[in-house]
Amino acid sequence: MPEIFRTVPIEHFVWLTTVLFVIGVVGVITRRNTIIIFMSIELMLNAVNLLLVTFSAYHHDPAGQIFVFFIMAVAAAEVAVGLAIITMIYRNTHSVDINEMSRMKG
Repeated sequence: MPEIFRTVPIEHFVWLTTVLFVIGVVGVITRRNTIIIFMSIELMLNAVNLLLVTFSAYHHDPAGQIFVFFIMAVAAAEVAVGLAIITMIYRNTHSVDINEMSRMKG
């Protein structure tokens, strides 16, 4: 077990990940810029990853760390596809505002 997991109680990691996840949720709910919404989603994913690694280290089970690896791979693919979509939308509308995108029906 790494030294940090021996010196810092698990509750501190849980609180940190909770704060990070809540910041991500607030960013998704309140912001209109798609790039910031994307960054908020990534913040939520990384909060979950940190929690998985923490519990994995505390319980000496590498399954959580392997699961984090797959989450990071899926998140990287999501970012690649999402940024490509946002780039194409920006080329057509010259805006990344989520309200502008709601006009793109049909």
